[in-house]
Amino acid sequence: METNKLLSSLCYFSIFFAGFIFPIIIYFIVEDRDVKKHAKVALLSHLLPVIAVPIVIAGVFFDIGILATGSGFPLFMSLGIVISVLLSAIVMIWNIYRGIKILL
Repeated sequence: METNKLLSSLCYFSIFFAGFIFPIIIYFIVEDRDVKKHAKVALLSHLLPVIAVPIVIAGVFFDIGILATGSGFPLFMSLGIVISVLLSAIVMIWNIYRGIKILL
C-alpha cells in the first residue's frame, strides 16, 4: 500500500524530473486502479500548460503587423506569455499540493 502511495505521489512530482513520461509509464505498468487514476490525472495536468503554446504563437503572428509598423506594443504576444506563465505556475503548485496530500 505504501508503494502505491509513493508511486501516485511521484506521478505528480514528476513535473520536476520526467514530465509526462513518468505518469505514462506508471499508468501502463501498475495494476492498481488508484495509482492508474492518479497517473492519468497527473499526465493531464502536466499537459495543461501546453495549451498556452498556440496562444503565444498566435500572439506572435498577430503582433507582427504591429511591430512592423513600429507603432505599438506587442499586446497579444505579451498576453500569451502571461497566460502561459500563470498556467504553468498554477499547475506546478497544484501538482506539489496533490503529491504531498497523497503522501500524508
